Amino acid sequence: MKITIVGTGYVGLVTGACFSEVGIDVYCVDIDEKKIENLKNGIIPIYEPGLEEIVQRNVAKGRLHFSTNLAECLDGVSVVFGAVGTPPDEDGSADLKYVLQVARQVGEHMSDYLIMVTKSTVPVGTAEKVRKAMKEALDARKVDIPFDVASNPEFLKEGAAVDDFLKPDRIVIGVDSIKAQKVMEKLYKPFTMNGHPVIFMDIVSSEMTKYTANAMLATKISFINDIANLCEIVGANVNMVRKGIGSDRRIGQYFIYPGTGYGGSCFPKDVKALIKTSDEKGYSLEVLKAVENVNERQKSILFNKALNYFNGDLKGKTFAMWGLSFKPQTDDMREAPSLVIINKLLEAGAKVKAYDPASMHEAQRILGGSIEFVKDQYEALIDSDGLFLVTEWPEFKYPNFNVMRKLLKTNVIFDGRNVYDKADMKEFKFDYFGIGINNN
Repeated sequence: MKITIVGTGYVGLVTGACFSEVGIDVYCVDIDEKKIENLKNGIIPIYEPGLEEIVQRNVAKGRLHFSTNLAECLDGVSVVFGAVGTPPDEDGSADLKYVLQVARQVGEHMSDYLIMVTKSTVPVGTAEKVRKAMKEALDARKVDIPFDVASNPEFLKEGAAVDDFLKPDRIVIGVDSIKAQKVMEKLYKPFTMNGHPVIFMDIVSSEMTKYTANAMLATKISFINDIANLCEIVGANVNMVRKGIGSDRRIGQYFIYPGTGYGGSCFPKDVKALIKTSDEKGYSLEVLKAVENVNERQKSILFNKALNYFNGDLKGKTFAMWGLSFKPQTDDMREAPSLVIINKLLEAGAKVKAYDPASMHEAQRILGGSIEFVKDQYEALIDSDGLFLVTEWPEFKYPNFNVMRKLLKTNVIFDGRNVYDKADMKEFKFDYFGIGINNN
């Protein structure tokens, strides 16, 4: 079976590599010539555990191919996946220009039946726009080639995407024809044979499922962050509260860890897009609007703790920052809370020395020379007035606190992920500020 995937970003590359891993002939297409040339040579543009090995192995075996020419990658193809970006417009809606551009190009060059599958996260109703774009392109050629449109949203966690794809909780596919369903069943047979469920539904419901899933997870994060802030005020410990509610199977233990707010490529964009879609239909999603407001407020929580600790004056202070990416096991800096904290510190006249195991290059691209980037976590501490722990990378969880105390000018830690225990920090003579923990 041969498939083509348009877009070699995070979703497209993981999807293509993992399909090739189960024996499917995959052609990945992108307009970025340098990226394609690098991929042909096994050079991966993103940090994702396990991905590099899969790409290199399947390129060597001749199952995974990379090209900049979409027209040449459509012959004999059963399925085309559109995995291009859907960046938010200024009003929060998803920009579909790349999605529809792919649909038009497929319509311009296809020669036989295929299924155009939307893999990108798109608003409800996008499939019909894709169908229209393809039909217009075919009409312009004055040819009548049958095709189907389908929706197959991704549910990949950055940092665990390969495992998520190869061992999915569920595979959601929206179709509107028996023929399309049979082709997609064949495509995903290697996964269903291993017991991973495929859920077929109508296309609109499939489009809605992706946004709803991300909105629900974002809601859990903002909810526990709001509760954490109240815990500090009333003298409760959110870590204990989290354990108490997480044992309820109706709630569960996942996504109820307090922190500095959610970021990344999905939650912020998808929440905004769902709110925009709802507003356009004349219905206000009040819960999600609150989720977004809480999240924006939460990104400033560590900065406010530092401002209060230093009596409102951070001018001339230098702070170490451990972690820049929005979560561990990724180099993704999109909507990262670290960026909000850094900008607020700089605006207050402070300096920042930062270290992250994976995202230093991306952070330098975004921040330029506005902060100092150092080669390891301890170098960041030298003569710093405090530490911001923003991303809970494993190597930050068991540092040498005696060394830390000698390097820091002021022994204070602002822990945005509650990695450390308050009692332990007191024993090591650190002033410690977590999230949702009474600091008196």
